[in-house]
Amino acid sequence: MKHTVRVFTALILSASVHTGMAADIVGTIKLKGTAPAETPIPLDPACGKLHDKPMTTTHFVVGPGGELANTVVYLKSVSGKSAGASAVPIVIDQSGCQYSPHISAAQTGQKILVKNSDTFLHNVHPTPTAPGNKEENKAQMPKGADLTFSYNTPEQFLRFKCDVHPWMFAYVTVVDHPYIAVSGKDGKFKISNVPAGKYTISAAHRKAAPGGVDKEIEVKGDSVTADFTLELK
Repeated sequence: MKHTVRVFTALILSASVHTGMAADIVGTIKLKGTAPAETPIPLDPACGKLHDKPMTTTHFVVGPGGELANTVVYLKSVSGKSAGASAVPIVIDQSGCQYSPHISAAQTGQKILVKNSDTFLHNVHPTPTAPGNKEENKAQMPKGADLTFSYNTPEQFLRFKCDVHPWMFAYVTVVDHPYIAVSGKDGKFKISNVPAGKYTISAAHRKAAPGGVDKEIEVKGDSVTADFTLELK
């Protein structure tokens, strides 16, 4: 019986080598050079009371070793694989007169839920530019019901803003598949369960590399590492 189990296991391992299996793509994004200083934000009195120190823009969130957050990493050579409305919704919160997270990623048709955790009115005003993506402008009462948005056309850094508080912005990159991630404060990202094959992977940062930096990779059944260094122009 043990011999049979060993033979069966060997057959499975052999099949995985020859046919290829889904695997993760992981990596770290780093910034080459010194990020420019962030700009102070002149908050109104109501929002100012929610912060114990001055608020600034957050264009560059960089770690001590150059690790760069808020970089969108995605496969370019894939389309038509979106899970649509069945995917777990993306959540963006308005808290302390800020959108959080600042940068998100979504699939076409995926629900984007916008919350208002503040005790005063916001309005949520997405301004897409891709054909077929609808511009909307919705008021949201203090701690009011979530607002739901979705987009059927891929678009990079689709902007959400609040006209009541003009410093409030969030950006959502929309693609037509689930193979997308956003780097964290440690610069790391992970794209899970990528089928075996050859792909173009791109890393796009709204300020450092808005057009994206591309690499060619191949997934063969083991985790693939794709590190990027983005250089300020």
